[in-house]
Amino acid sequence: MSSRLIGVGMGPGDPELVTVKGVGVLRAADVVVVPVMAGADGRDGGEPGRAEATVLHYVPSEKIVRVVFALNERSDRARREAAWDAAGQRVAGLLERHASVAFATIGDPNVYSTFTYLAETVRELVPGCVVETVPGITAMQDLAARSGAVLTEGTEPLTLVPVTAGAGVLEDALGGPGTVVAYKFGRQAREVARALRETGRLEDAVWGSALGLPEESIRPAADLDEGPLPYLSTLIAPARRDGTRGGKL
Repeated sequence: MSSRLIGVGMGPGDPELVTVKGVGVLRAADVVVVPVMAGADGRDGGEPGRAEATVLHYVPSEKIVRVVFALNERSDRARREAAWDAAGQRVAGLLERHASVAFATIGDPNVYSTFTYLAETVRELVPGCVVETVPGITAMQDLAARSGAVLTEGTEPLTLVPVTAGAGVLEDALGGPGTVVAYKFGRQAREVARALRETGRLEDAVWGSALGLPEESIRPAADLDEGPLPYLSTLIAPARRDGTRGGKL
């Protein structure tokens, strides 16, 4: 039988937001791989990541395999890709010994996830391996629920941008219609606040970090000028709406 690699979305961090299907796949898999941050020497940095902390609510620690990714590497692309390749080889080795390997990723495995790179490498190393994904609740959905922000109405578009691509990408999106969601903007918080202010989108915008965790923070975007935020911060700038009810359904 073909081996299976299943990317499982763990949601934004709140263990109660993992889907029933996701929990079932984690428990049925032979092993559960979790990504961990590389230390200065390129080895396991030791600290459990958000995905691992969530997985531990549902499966025993002896079933978990920690695989190093250079998740903290932003400038050295060669080092980052070497870490991805090494992680893929490690998982490929697991698939040679096990019929089913689950990979737990924060959020959704098809939205800015390390699983994308892992699956690409595994397909090359393990011909015939079946790759599947189980969707997870995204940070923008959780932030919308916790803040009361409505993501879309009627025919409004929804634009999602990673600010790691530059604040200019966000500014272009804010100049257009519909709701704009920004991911990974914590290190450019001041630039994001400026873009919101210059496009007239600051007043209704909200940001959040560590959603569902003890250190959770959800605040108006007007607070962005206070300084850098956690890297995995999420911003919602709602669409400009005229208050017409049901007119766009």
